[in-house]
Amino acid sequence: MPERKTSKLVLEPAQRTALVNTQRRLLLRGGLSLGGLAMLSGCNLQDGDTFDKVLWAMSRWNDKVQAWLFNDNKLAPTYSASDITKPFPFNAFYPEYNVPEIDLSDYQLDVSGMVADKKPWTLEHLRRLPQASQITRLICIEGWSAVGQWGGVPLKTFLQHIGADLNARYVGFKCADRYYSSIDMATALHPQTILALDFGGEALPPDFGNPLRLRVPTKLGFKNPKHIMAIFVTNTYPGGYWEDQGYNWFSGI
Repeated sequence: MPERKTSKLVLEPAQRTALVNTQRRLLLRGGLSLGGLAMLSGCNLQDGDTFDKVLWAMSRWNDKVQAWLFNDNKLAPTYSASDITKPFPFNAFYPEYNVPEIDLSDYQLDVSGMVADKKPWTLEHLRRLPQASQITRLICIEGWSAVGQWGGVPLKTFLQHIGADLNARYVGFKCADRYYSSIDMATALHPQTILALDFGGEALPPDFGNPLRLRVPTKLGFKNPKHIMAIFVTNTYPGGYWEDQGYNWFSGI
């Protein structure tokens, strides 16, 4: 039986350049996911081998690109009351029966880092600050989304009241359910980023993060930590619960 000859595609230099440029555009448009690559490759993001280092470098590069594209004047879409998702879904890294029980009577929000006033805040004091309300869509990295009504203190207002260094790089959050996260300062100062005290016109229920959660509609859902117990301002990269396991840190628009 005669040997079958296979043809080999040969690209001219200009064609190869065009192909590479197309691949790069697709990479940017698709928002390369470090977590997705890690799962597909089966690599351990903690073992420090060369491939892991490449993935981490790609993720950090992706963060820089997204931060560069971020426009602090661009608002996330808002909706009408008729668009609100009912029932609004519960979501966490644990089952619903493990939602933390927090004694609201002695709750205090701790403040630290690059701020002038480090005294803790009670819920009463937080509610005395100017409040804002929004009906926005929470988009989960798992593929679902839901529209909800949130109310609370604009994070920019809170940072100004505590004398935060608004030129610092990060604002971090520590939570009662062992969760932790952080955002860039530009996102913290965005007009739609709020410290939510209310959901649907009433105080936050336990399932949705009482007594305080971050609501930042310009980022994915996992960047909206619940049950916040402490806020800090820093120039040192704080990471996050999912981010330290491979999720892209910026994760926003």
